[in-house]
Amino acid sequence: MPKVLISDKMDPKAAQIFRERGVEVDEITGKTPEELKAIIGQYDGLAIRSSTKVTREILDAATNLKVVGRAGIGVDNVDIPSASAKGVVVMNTPFGNSITTAEHAIALMFALARDLPEADKSTQAGKWEKNRFMGVEVTGKTLGLIGAGNIGSIVADRALGLKMKVVAFDPFLSPERAMELGVEKVELDQLLARADFITLHTPLTDQTRNILSAENLAKTKKGVRIINCARGGLVDEAALKEGLDSGHIGGAALDVFVQEPAKESPLFNTPNFISTPHLGASTNEAQVNVAIQVAEQMADYLVTGGVTNALNVPSLTAEEAPRVKPYMELAEKLGSLVGQLTTGDLPRVSIHSEGAATEVNQKPIVSAVLAGFLRTQTDTVNMVNAPFLAKERGIEIREVKTEKEGDYHTLIRVSVKTDLGERSVAGTLFNHSQPRLVELFGIKVEADLTGHMLYVVNEDAPGFIGRLGTALGEAGVNIGTFHLGRREAGGEAVVLLSLDEAVTPELIAHVRTLPGVKTARALKF
Repeated sequence: MPKVLISDKMDPKAAQIFRERGVEVDEITGKTPEELKAIIGQYDGLAIRSSTKVTREILDAATNLKVVGRAGIGVDNVDIPSASAKGVVVMNTPFGNSITTAEHAIALMFALARDLPEADKSTQAGKWEKNRFMGVEVTGKTLGLIGAGNIGSIVADRALGLKMKVVAFDPFLSPERAMELGVEKVELDQLLARADFITLHTPLTDQTRNILSAENLAKTKKGVRIINCARGGLVDEAALKEGLDSGHIGGAALDVFVQEPAKESPLFNTPNFISTPHLGASTNEAQVNVAIQVAEQMADYLVTGGVTNALNVPSLTAEEAPRVKPYMELAEKLGSLVGQLTTGDLPRVSIHSEGAATEVNQKPIVSAVLAGFLRTQTDTVNMVNAPFLAKERGIEIREVKTEKEGDYHTLIRVSVKTDLGERSVAGTLFNHSQPRLVELFGIKVEADLTGHMLYVVNEDAPGFIGRLGTALGEAGVNIGTFHLGRREAGGEAVVLLSLDEAVTPELIAHVRTLPGVKTARALKF
């Protein structure tokens, strides 16, 4: 009989489900890391919330562990690379608290509109300052939605029910999906200029960090009210305080902070500022939902081998896995490359398999492409839920198979339809197992996609490689490998460098100033 440890406080229904499914379960909470290490070797599964830290040391001691289940979305407390290396499946429950988080955002919007916390304190202090608290109606106001995925779409639905106008900025939101939601799809600058309220519902990535920067906050309508129940770091907290102090920003409500727990913050005690201690998922219903879901998922895996909402493995049978996994690795890298190098509306993704690639199960390959592609925008995606998330965003998926071999024995091509037209990347397997990029936006180039990389498009002219190498050398960045490709002599060329460390934004900006450079971007795989 499989055995699971519940190491964080969880709704009792989780343990009940485990037992009903034939899984032995112990509920032992509050253990120190050393105490957990001493007992974890007994268990096949570990069910956690946010308190337990599943570190490499814990995983090394977990000699029988097969699955870690996180009751909730965030898995910052799990060392996923170490879990993968140990063959441990990591699952989460990405949709169990969506309604709860959306409702909290709406609650904070009302609190800002009517200054409820200050009015409550004043009234309970016996002041009865009726004329001090002049609020605003939300009816007829414009809500700016940054992120229109699962939670954002629920917020939009509630706001429309309140007779608000909703404008949304989301690179993955198609016009068809926007029409279905009843929102107007806009660019970020348009949203900033028009919104009376702005609420954020996007993960924290390199692309979204400080999306409400000092520069962007300055573009907002005077008196705007800002709500963040998503992730700390999406809003520049120092700039937000300056906006509140100056009166340009009419109010702000944060449920999340850059540093948590937020015991201190310059925003505290700022007029028109409301804060809550990361309560987005804190309702009885959400806690029950995520507990039930994680128990069902873990029990399915331990009893039948079924994999749902796994962050580090696809759905595969034991017979398929050895042959398909190299293709999945290639597909995920190609999807990630496309996601990192394309911007704007992305209504269609095409996956074209050629030669031997057509002989393997296509579903994991498609899921791997989408997971790599969407992971550049959302940290909750995996190979199981990637197709669902793509559909939710209105992204059309096209699959094409050509059994006849072309230039390579096996090939996978990933194409996206963008504002600039169709763009594609292609890769193959060397020695049946080693993923290799062989074409990038129509330019032949062979490269391994691994670690930190630098992508540069430049005019093919003498001296450029020397200037680029000098710039990196002066910055103390060591080059691992150097890959080149070009359309024709003297035409457009591509440089892909693997580097020993990440390049800074300042270095990227400097590379873009080099003569002949058309674009430069940091990549990570």
